[in-house]
Amino acid sequence: MLLDGDAWQAYFRDFKRSAWRLEVQPTYTMPAEAESLARFLRGEPKPETHNAAWHGTVRAAVEAGKSFGRVRVVRQPLTDYQRYQFAWGVPGNIQAGEDIQVLDLTGRDLDLPDQDFWMFDESTMVHLNYRPDGTQINRELIESPDLSKYLRWRDVALENAVPFGEYRA
Repeated sequence: MLLDGDAWQAYFRDFKRSAWRLEVQPTYTMPAEAESLARFLRGEPKPETHNAAWHGTVRAAVEAGKSFGRVRVVRQPLTDYQRYQFAWGVPGNIQAGEDIQVLDLTGRDLDLPDQDFWMFDESTMVHLNYRPDGTQINRELIESPDLSKYLRWRDVALENAVPFGEYRA
């Protein structure tokens, strides 16, 4: 089942304990980010309100006792989008309460998927499907997922990742 609009947003409001993402694309071509990415690439300062809606979502969940986390997979050299994400996106997300780890797979293979996904409450899986240029095609609720596979991927990613601050150092 494909998810969009409020049906998709409901997953971020209604999860009970945890929302976790494996983020593997080198670039995300998001219309809503096009102008801020261009500003970053021109060397302009980050707006104070950058990513404010997401920060509100994360803060509300954390205040309710829930957790947000992700592992960002990278390979060297970083793409322009990854540099933008690390400079403008990730620090504010962490400040809002999201646990963000970085997994550098340069020269390594950990048998992780090349598929982005969100895992809600360790039971609900949503694939984020992209074109090769990073444009999102859709979000797909996975019916009857093999939970052990997704939990294994999460655990492998977390065991081999480092906190964002450590990666940046």
